[in-house]
Amino acid sequence: MNAAKLSGALPARTPALNFEPALLLRAQPVKVVFFDVDGVMTDGGLLFTDAGETIKRFNSLDGHGITMLQKAGITPAVITGRDSAVLRARLQALGIVHAQFGTEDKRPAAEQILQTLGLDWSAAAAMGDDWPDAPVLRRVALACAPRHAHTEILSIAHFVPDAAAGHGAVRALCDLLLVASGHYAQLWREQSA
Repeated sequence: MNAAKLSGALPARTPALNFEPALLLRAQPVKVVFFDVDGVMTDGGLLFTDAGETIKRFNSLDGHGITMLQKAGITPAVITGRDSAVLRARLQALGIVHAQFGTEDKRPAAEQILQTLGLDWSAAAAMGDDWPDAPVLRRVALACAPRHAHTEILSIAHFVPDAAAGHGAVRALCDLLLVASGHYAQLWREQSA
């Protein structure tokens, strides 16, 4: 009998996740991924306190995916139309250093980040859910949208994960990029050892 079975330990598993080959080829050159916040990293709902402060709910699966992207050498960046202390705290906790807040004109913000990183659109992916995201989504190598995104955004997306925004959609994109970059299996083995 196998020593792992005798000790009660489960044998090492190969990853269960897989994607269409054409999608993996599109994702392979990605070195930076732009995320919107409301409706992508959150479910799009806005909760306000009596004092008028915004409360946001973030998904820990998404956060872990972003952390793994960084381990794989893929830079996460955020471009959002809003700004809040809670959002800045979340991005700081995730180690996201490239962020543009309070901008509806997202293309110049993305171009500035690309220039800072010495990259061009062919090395970029993005996930957005509404019209202000379209100028970025139309230029990147891999355009992504959560399943509840506006119809026009869904029509230009190359990848629409099954998970909803704020409930794992960001993680699904992170997993795709990790598989395409060849880092997913190694990260899985390290985490599941």
